[in-house]
Amino acid sequence: MKSYLKSGLINLGIGAVLLPTGDLIAANPINKGEFPPPNVIYILADDLGYGDLSCYGQTKFKTPNIDKLAASGIRFTNHYAGCTVSAPSRSSLMTGLNTGHTYIRGNKEMKPEGQEPLPKDVYTVAELFKEAGYATGAFGKWGLGGPGTDGVPEKQGFDEFFGFNCQALAHNYYPEYLWHNDQKVFLDGNKNGGTGQYAHDEYHKMALQFIEKHKDAPFFLFCPYVIPHAELLAPEDTIFQKFDGNFTETPFAGVDSGPNYRKGGYGSQEKPKAAFAAMVSRLDRSVGEIMAKLKELGIEKNTLVIFTSDNGPHLEGGADPEFFRSSGPLRGYKRSLYEGGIRVPFIASWPGKISPDKTSDYPSAFWDFLPTAAELAGVRLSRPTDGISMVPVLTGKGHQKEHEFLYWEFHEGGTKQAARMGKWKAVRFGIREPLELYDLSVDIHEDKNIAAEHPDIVAKIEAYLKNARSESKIWKTAEYWPANKEKS
Repeated sequence: MKSYLKSGLINLGIGAVLLPTGDLIAANPINKGEFPPPNVIYILADDLGYGDLSCYGQTKFKTPNIDKLAASGIRFTNHYAGCTVSAPSRSSLMTGLNTGHTYIRGNKEMKPEGQEPLPKDVYTVAELFKEAGYATGAFGKWGLGGPGTDGVPEKQGFDEFFGFNCQALAHNYYPEYLWHNDQKVFLDGNKNGGTGQYAHDEYHKMALQFIEKHKDAPFFLFCPYVIPHAELLAPEDTIFQKFDGNFTETPFAGVDSGPNYRKGGYGSQEKPKAAFAAMVSRLDRSVGEIMAKLKELGIEKNTLVIFTSDNGPHLEGGADPEFFRSSGPLRGYKRSLYEGGIRVPFIASWPGKISPDKTSDYPSAFWDFLPTAAELAGVRLSRPTDGISMVPVLTGKGHQKEHEFLYWEFHEGGTKQAARMGKWKAVRFGIREPLELYDLSVDIHEDKNIAAEHPDIVAKIEAYLKNARSESKIWKTAEYWPANKEKS
């Protein structure tokens, strides 16, 4: 297996520059005093679709705080998650590598708790920030290595972590405990099936405390919030009450809602539509509270705030993404490599550095965050990356390099692949299956497969796919299973 680890083995991926020394750096010049290294806050929603924000077209409810964030900065219309499910998408974000190169390429559960761990020698963006002298914190859902493994946040560059280590346990919003680094913190309000402490509120409160604690020095705050992942459950407070009765509801009976409820199943929900709208509204309120905290502390002008989602909208737990048009104009949902499964909202705000009320159609992806962070922090990046620094498109200064290709793979139901080359999008449902080809400039919903009309484009993408990935001992290529082909 070819590795892309801390050892610095060479990856000739698009978006990296090969130096005579064999080092790789961000594709743009390192920040040389043009601005002080900013605080960076990266807010990652879970299963929030491209169309689930009112600034991206949602009409069933409003997201005023996130809309305000977009109005204060730049809103991207062609940004992509690392994958179409949680763990590989987050691995791509943390390592700056696409799913053909990053270590974690699928959701793989481990016993007794957690997922397949990142190895000790994988290099993460949190370690990059620590090298630059930043305080680093993560609050929410991890999913990249269970307790006692090398994959836990505190061994992958984070000074402080509070939240769910295991993404399966994060299916339940009233857990018995959360993790504070390597210590379990039991939530007394949730004993014996109680609902006294909503997990999102608990780790969001810790995130605000982290900002306060580190206001006088550079910090990287990663907020991988679980909302609006199923289960569909929100406190029945004023936020929920605003939507109660607004929709025609189909109750959800629950999955493993008995003795195994707190082992990864989804609880029942009488009003799933109201719960979903309330959850996204709660997330929106949390974003507003983060922005208010920055203003209160007087550090908003030296803080880059990014908001995005880890993949497309889910269908689990009684969710109805068709009713909410959660994918917007895109085809597909979570677990799809069509646009609806991987294209996500992406908003960046940095007062004084990013001009307000901007929209960009620049194609970018999660693996661009690591080289972007390197340039912002003034760190020379000598590790492999598939990414390109986005500092020029964010600030409007300098030349913004572009990807020739973007690449994804997904391993549930056989090995599925997708690639984007300019306006062209290719998908195939098995490593020996024919490519489907779409022209996104005129067919954003990927309705008309025009592969037969453009054999030259198909041949170019097929040639790229032959070298787009390294083999993995864990996620091996497998033949396509016809029963699992996506129809959406």
